[in-house]
Amino acid sequence: MFEIFSTPDAWVALLTLTFLEIILGIDNIVFLSIVSGKLVAKDQPKARRIGLLLAMAFRIILLFGITWVLSLQDTLIALDWGWFSAHITGQSIIIFGGGLFLLYKSVTEIHHKLEGEEDGDNAKAGNSLMNAIIQIAVLNLVFSFDSILTAVGLISMKPINEGGFGYAGALEIMILAVVISILIMMIFAGPVSKFVNEHPTIQILGLSFLILIGVMLIAEGSHLAHFKFFGDSEVTSIPKGYLYFTIFFSLFVEFLNLKIKKSKNPVKLHNNKIKDKKLEDQDLLD
Repeated sequence: MFEIFSTPDAWVALLTLTFLEIILGIDNIVFLSIVSGKLVAKDQPKARRIGLLLAMAFRIILLFGITWVLSLQDTLIALDWGWFSAHITGQSIIIFGGGLFLLYKSVTEIHHKLEGEEDGDNAKAGNSLMNAIIQIAVLNLVFSFDSILTAVGLISMKPINEGGFGYAGALEIMILAVVISILIMMIFAGPVSKFVNEHPTIQILGLSFLILIGVMLIAEGSHLAHFKFFGDSEVTSIPKGYLYFTIFFSLFVEFLNLKIKKSKNPVKLHNNKIKDKKLEDQDLLD
């Protein structure tokens, strides 16, 4: 048990996969923060804990059933209508459906927040803990599939004598990476949720990110199903690196905006010099 960790390569793989799981789990935390923020205060920590424990459970179960997960790559339905062709698989249905669900939830939440339909304690009381957990469970299942497929692509299951970690060794690394990443997310979920729910602009930004991730999942599901239109090349997936770079850059800019708002001496941009000169001339005339 855990003999695989006697090699440096296993530790490097564990750290890399743990970091990747945390990065991929950011969208999960954002969704948890927004959904739990609709509950009464005493139920919010419980919803976050249950949500992250569900994420851990789904990932570990899928890892133990990795053979079944990989079997979902087999074609279930083959379509060829001339202008459109596809080879729909179990994985593509789950990923594509999850993307549609995430788009629906994100757009609905933005509409509710901008229209002011969820203000007040009465609105929060109307959102049950069970309803929140069901939404979290559905999305966790999709995120878990995406996470496990990424982990399987990163950790080699080849025999040790062929340069891999073997099936048992790879499974140990992936399970430990999932447990560590979820525990880290549990530590930071509370402060992150508090920050997100206290800043409306961060909430809208987070929901916009979820829309992007929903589009990414739809594109990935289409790619897994080998969608082709008018005989052209297949629909390609959106590289996750570009998407998460955009998310982090947008958050960085928003953090700067929040810092500037709190500052007693706001930063003056260079293009404000003309305006400042006009104000000085006006003061002299007065």
